[in-house]
Amino acid sequence: MIAPTHAMVLAAGLGTRMRPLTDDRPKPLLPLEGRSLLHHAMDRLRDAGIRNLVVNAHWFADQVERAVTAYGAEPPPVVLREELLLETGGGVKAALPHLGGDPFVVVNGDAFWLDGPRSALLRMSAAFDPAEMDALLLLIRTAHVDGDAGRGDFLLDPLGRARRPREREIAPYLFGGVQILSPVLFEGMPDGPFSLNRVYDRAIERGRLFALVHDGAWFHLSTPRDLERAETMLRAGILPALF
Repeated sequence: MIAPTHAMVLAAGLGTRMRPLTDDRPKPLLPLEGRSLLHHAMDRLRDAGIRNLVVNAHWFADQVERAVTAYGAEPPPVVLREELLLETGGGVKAALPHLGGDPFVVVNGDAFWLDGPRSALLRMSAAFDPAEMDALLLLIRTAHVDGDAGRGDFLLDPLGRARRPREREIAPYLFGGVQILSPVLFEGMPDGPFSLNRVYDRAIERGRLFALVHDGAWFHLSTPRDLERAETMLRAGILPALF
């Protein structure tokens, strides 16, 4: 069990699949239920007691910075503007000086979920064992994803250790865009752009990538239709299957 004090929100992506909605704004600033996806993510972190935030920005970086400032968090989050898009792994590595020396939370700026009986972030904090884990991912059952889940992302063993699907294998879980990562995973990683998938592969090789299955609602937000459908469902009180 840990009690993370630092978190990063990934808000630098181009949001190409969400066009034309992202022609004039970054995807994390798209509204859902009258509030931006970025502010929803910051709400979840605040509610979990995490106060030290880093937000990266690239696409319409000025808008991201204004939105972070308008949130009014204390202490004020650090906004890291990426002139060169660093991708997910490179963005987190660049933020390490601001994320402390202990395991920290990383949330995709477009991730939107509703908690189950307990906060997903608190469940993850309680489940994270630094002696066994370098990374803990929040996974969603593909059967409950309202959208294209493809072949899935990960499989789990009985202890919650995660691996990728082999050739012609279907994985029953999709990554939900929420994770706890140890800084040790980034040792020796290059500066510049790279995907967090490289970090996951390192953890898998060490047998230290674990996952927790979400017990609340999660919304797949990849295209404008996904966003519209999510808004309709939330207004009507209709949620994706939870179990």
